[in-house]
Amino acid sequence: AEFGGIDICVNNASAISLTNSQGTDMKRFDLMMGINTRGTFMVSRACIPHLRNASNPHVLTLAPPLEIVPEWFAPYPSYALSKYSMSLYAMAMAIEFRDDGIAFNTLWPRTLIDTAAVRNIVAPHTLAGSRRPEIMADAAWHILTQPSRETTGRHLLDEQVLIEAGLTDLRAYRCVAGTAPLATDLFVRADRAT
Repeated sequence: AEFGGIDICVNNASAISLTNSQGTDMKRFDLMMGINTRGTFMVSRACIPHLRNASNPHVLTLAPPLEIVPEWFAPYPSYALSKYSMSLYAMAMAIEFRDDGIAFNTLWPRTLIDTAAVRNIVAPHTLAGSRRPEIMADAAWHILTQPSRETTGRHLLDEQVLIEAGLTDLRAYRCVAGTAPLATDLFVRADRAT
C-alpha cells in the first residue's frame, strides 16, 4: 500500500543451532523449523500475489545448494533439515511459478561471512578466513537485477555470481588482507573454491 507493490522478496531470516540430535532441544528445533522452513514458505507465499504484478519479480532465499552429503548433516541434522527445506521450497516454487515469470533462486556463501551470528558460533581466529557481508549483498543485487524469466531455479554461490558478472578479483571482500586460506561455509565442498 505504501510503495505500490512488491518487486522482490528476500528470505534472509534464519535461526541456527549447530547441535547434534541429542543436543537439540525441541524448543530450538521448533524455532529453526518455524523461522527457516515455515517462514520461507509463508513469506514467499504471501508475496506471490503482489509479485505477479511486478515487472521483474524475484524471490531470493539464503539457503544452500541442494547437494546431499550425509557427513555434512550428521553434526547438526536439525539445522541442515531446516536450511535444505528452504532450498527445496525455492526449487519447487521456481517450477510452480515459472509461467508467472517469478524467479526463485537460492544464494549461499562459499566462505564464512563475518556477521554477528557467525561471531557467536566460531572461534575469533577463524574470522581471518572469512569475507565481509558485502559479498552477499553484491551477489544478491546481481541476481535480483537479472531478467526473472531467464534466471530462475538456480542454487548460486556468492562468488560464482560475481565471477559470472565479470568480477574476478574478490580480494576486497576478505576481512583480513593476505593469502590465508578462506574458511569454507557449511554445506559447500572445499574443492569448489575459485
